[in-house]
Formats: sequence, C-alpha cells, structure tokens
Amino acid sequence: MILFRKFRVLILMVFLIACSMHIMIDLLPKLERRSSSACSCSHTPSEDPQNWAKHRAKPGSESGWPNKHTLRILQDFSNEPNSNLSSHSLEKITVGERSEALKRFEQLTGDEKRHTALDSALKNAAVKGSRLSALFEHPLYTRPLPPLIDEDTLFNVNTDIRFDPKAAENPEWNGEGKDGDYAPTGEMSSDSYPNWLRFHIGINRYELYSRHNPVIDAMLKDLVSQRITSVAMKSGGTQLKLIMTFQNYGQALFKPMKQTREQETPPDFFYFSDFERHNAEIAAYHLDRILDFRRVPPVTGRLVNMTKEIRDVTRDKKLWRTFFISPANNICFYGECSYYCSTEHALCGKPDQIEGSLAAFLPDLALAKRRTWRNPWRRSYHKRKKAEWEVDPDYCEEVKQTPLYDSGTRLLDIMDMTIFDFLMGNMDRHHYETFEKFGNETFIIHLDNGRGFGKHSHDELSILVPLSQCCRVKRSTHLRLQLLAKEEFRLSALMEESLQTDTLSPILIRPHLEAMDRRLRLVLQK
Repeated sequence: MILFRKFRVLILMVFLIACSMHIMIDLLPKLERRSSSACSCSHTPSEDPQNWAKHRAKPGSESGWPNKHTLRILQDFSNEPNSNLSSHSLEKITVGERSEALKRFEQLTGDEKRHTALDSALKNAAVKGSRLSALFEHPLYTRPLPPLIDEDTLFNVNTDIRFDPKAAENPEWNGEGKDGDYAPTGEMSSDSYPNWLRFHIGINRYELYSRHNPVIDAMLKDLVSQRITSVAMKSGGTQLKLIMTFQNYGQALFKPMKQTREQETPPDFFYFSDFERHNAEIAAYHLDRILDFRRVPPVTGRLVNMTKEIRDVTRDKKLWRTFFISPANNICFYGECSYYCSTEHALCGKPDQIEGSLAAFLPDLALAKRRTWRNPWRRSYHKRKKAEWEVDPDYCEEVKQTPLYDSGTRLLDIMDMTIFDFLMGNMDRHHYETFEKFGNETFIIHLDNGRGFGKHSHDELSILVPLSQCCRVKRSTHLRLQLLAKEEFRLSALMEESLQTDTLSPILIRPHLEAMDRRLRLVLQK
C-alpha cells in the first residue's frame, strides 16, 4: 500500500512538472517579444509587401513558426477548414512570380522630374476645373496593372459566359444590341452584353473594375432607370435588405433609407446594433474609388415607388404582408429581419416614395466562388467582452507569423481596409471576402459598408489599432493619402464633387465631409 501511494505521488509530480514546462514554453516567446520588440511607426511605408516577414527564422528554428495559440487563432480566420490554402489547381505561375508581380505593381514608375512638372500642371488644373479629373490624371492614379493572363481574369468570355436573351423567351428583354450583333455561332458578342455582365467579365485579380471603365457609369445609370421586375427579401443579416431584379436580368441589393442625412448614431447604441445607412453605402463606393482601391461593388441611389416597384412586383408573401398605410396616409412596410423589422420601425414613404442604395451584385457563387475570411481584428460583438487584439498589444506579431498573413500582400490589404473604415467611422468589419479562383494573391472585397458615416462628431481611434500595432502600410497607399491631404486635392472637396453625380445628391452633409479631412490627418500622424 505504501509503495502504491508513493507511485501515485510520483505520477502527480511528473504531471505537474510537465504542465509547468508547457506553460513556460507557451509564455516564453511572448515575453521575449515584449522585451525585445517595441513597435515604432516612424519608419517609411513598406515597398516590399514581404519585407516584414524576412526576420523570421529559418525552418527548424522555433521562433520562426507560429505557436499553438497562434494556430488556434488561425483556425477561426475563415469559415472553411481549408480556406488558408492556395488554390494551386488554378495557378499556373509560381507564388514567387506572383509576389514579384505584385511588388512591381506597388512600385512607382516614371521619371521624378516629369512627375514634378506634371504635379504642377495638375495643381493648376485642379484649381481651375474639376479636382476629380485632375486627381485621376495624377501619376499615382495612372500606373498600369501587371500584364493579365487567363488565370488573372475571373471569366474567360469564350468559355465561361454564354448569354443569349432569346433563350429566356422574354419579349420584354431590352438588350443593348440587335439581332445583327450576334456572333455567327448564335452567341452574343461581349460588347453587346448588358452592362452588369460586362462588369462581371472585367473583374480580375487586382481590381473589381478598371479606373476609367465606361461600363461602370452605364451600369449605374441602368440601376437608376431600368424597370424593376421582381423584389425579394435577402436572407441573413440583421436588418432588412431587398434583392431587386431588373428587366435586363441584372440584380442589385437595395438598402432603404432609415435615417435622415442629419441624424447621428445615438451615443448609447453599440456598433452591432447601429442602423445600416443607405447613404453610407453610396459614399463608401465613391471613397473607395477616390482612394484608388476599387474594391467596393458600384453603388448608386434611387428613388423607388414602394407601391408599383416593390409591393406590386414582389412574390415574397412574407414581405407583401408587412405593407400597411400609416395614420399619415403614407405607404409603409417592415419585412422580416433580426433588428428593426416591426411596425414601430417601419419604412414609410412620402406618400409612397422612398430612397435607397442599389449595390450591383457580384457574379453568382455558382460561377465565381468566394471565400469568407474572419477579420483578424474582428470585434467581440458583445456588450462586455473584449476581443484579444484589444487587450494584447503584441497581437499583430502573432498575426504576422500566421499562414496567409506571413507573405504576400494580404496583411497590407488589411491595413488599406483599416484606413478605409476609419475614414468612414465604420466599426462593423467582422469578415471580408476574396474570389476563390485567385487563391491568396488577390485583393479584399470591401462589402457591407452601411454602418459607416454614423458619427461626424467622433473619431473612433480603436479602428486604427491594426495600423498602430503592425506599423505597416503600402507605399502607394501612403503616397495617395499624402496627396489627398493637400489643399488642391482635399479629400472632402473630391468627395463632394464625386457625390454630386448621384441622383440622390447631396449624399453627405458638410460635417461628415470635414470629418474625413480630420481623420485623414490622424492616419498620416500614425
């Protein structure tokens, strides 16, 4: 019996020693980082998207690999078990060649003297005429993309896209071409496709649309003028959104007006219960374009007749049943959703006219699959709990060692998204998406921006935590931000000019425009 007790004590001591060693192994790398790596953002912006990963140890060295805790974080970054793996079956070029192409894409081109002279000319043009036109003629906005190959385009027009309106047997289809525009094979030529389809065909590895693509403006005009043929509620999400289909078979996501331009988010509202604003979606598209990201699907405003263009064309009985006439004789409806879908939060017209945003649909998932990734700096979406990045100042060090963020431009793209959100005041960025075909070497799609532009009187500095923790930003992004801080290319003036083209103008009131200038200065101080 005594031997048995001694044996149990021995087993317990071995177990305690093993636990202590595991704890020390987990804590040691973090303690070393805190003592040896004080982050400073005083260095110049990154020219090489992989330069911050060069300090990693060689294979076989423990400090160069993610620890167990980092790997657990990695498992939560995506909604798919294998989302962090590249799609090698669709890649014909090596990862090194792709990274090199992205590196060249981030470098400036041209002679410095020629740029100086051109800057002076553009400055004069901006003062005399359109600031926006002068901005888009600046060298920072005219750099070409790397040469595109088949794997760099989302669709191959000859094989992937076959669109014949005759096959639909719909005499009301209003195409852009006539019978003579059809190719000898019976298919339409790509120039005769409806604008929404031409937009889809133009998507590539580096951008949703090119800088001066006339198809985008034409598609936005279609969204405003095309007849709405059907309406249905979008499933998922916390607030009411409608899927609208048009006579040319294009589709868009409609977010109705919930707040006036002058209203701010109530101070007692949590970010996850804030209203989704239609004008924020419109303004986000214009801001994304001015920043030269081109990662937000095109959005425009439209005044919709709730009776003729929603109630009378919908086949969604759940939506139809929520229509009623208010005591003020206005047409109202509220639909079904998690938040604000009740009689008390009904959407009412004047008397039956309501404005909203229309965001062009991306290609159907059956044709172009997308991956949804968890934002590493996602908030807790809880009234009391905090996310790990809010309590760990070295959180970015773990992200940098994580596959997907330890090479390529993904982490720098996260910094772009951070700046974009801060300028809008958008705290609701829990996930982001990419096109599966392009693997991990592609841009981030900036979707769902309706919770931006809620408070012009407050700058939410916590949105900038990824930037302050990682101390990294693309050189091209930094140079464009510096340009937008100059008087001749002032961001608020450019946004005001750009937003004037929307049918619902004015989109933002003056305090929101001035807030963007103020926030831009804060970003440049980081």
